Parts: sequence; C-alpha cells; structure tokens
Amino acid sequence: MAHYRASESRREQFRRYLEKAGVLDSLTSVLVALYEETEKPNNALDFLKQHLGLSGPAPAEVEKLRLELMELQQLYEHLLEENRGLKDRLLQYESTQEDEATEQC
Repeated sequence: MAHYRASESRREQFRRYLEKAGVLDSLTSVLVALYEETEKPNNALDFLKQHLGLSGPAPAEVEKLRLELMELQQLYEHLLEENRGLKDRLLQYESTQEDEATEQC
C-alpha cells in the first residue's frame, strides 16, 4: 500500500509540474480546437503538431524561403562587386586629384 501512495505522490508532482509549465493549458486548448473542427483532419497527430508549433514550416514555404535566400545571396554578391568597383574608381579619382594638386604647387 505504501508503494501505491509513493507513485501517487510522484504522479501528483508531475501533474503540478505540467500545470506550472503551461503544458496542460496548451494541450487542452489544442484538443478543444480539434474537437471544435467541423471537418476532422485525417491525421490528428499532425493537427496537434501544427497547432503546437512542432511540425515546422510547410515544404512549400521552405522552398520559397530557399529561393529567396538564393536571390538575396546573388544580390549580396552583386552589391559587393559593385562596391569594390566604386572604391577602385574613388581611389583613382582621389589619386588623380592628389597628382593635380602636387603639380599646382
């Protein structure tokens, strides 16, 4: 009988832990949302994952972000090259001005 009470105490501690961490509220709200769905999803586990934020982004969203990243990387490389070119032109312009100033003195 003492063993039964010890495990009951552990269960109660675990329940309090889950309640304090907000797990019970989150699970309850997701289960209520599933219950209130007029058209039940084919995969209830996927529904839970999606509403708990565990499933991650959809594959289409991942592909869209991957394409956007590639475009931004290409733009970055282009801008770096343009910046290098402008710096070179500026250095040439500054050295030309210094040469002209030296000749005038």
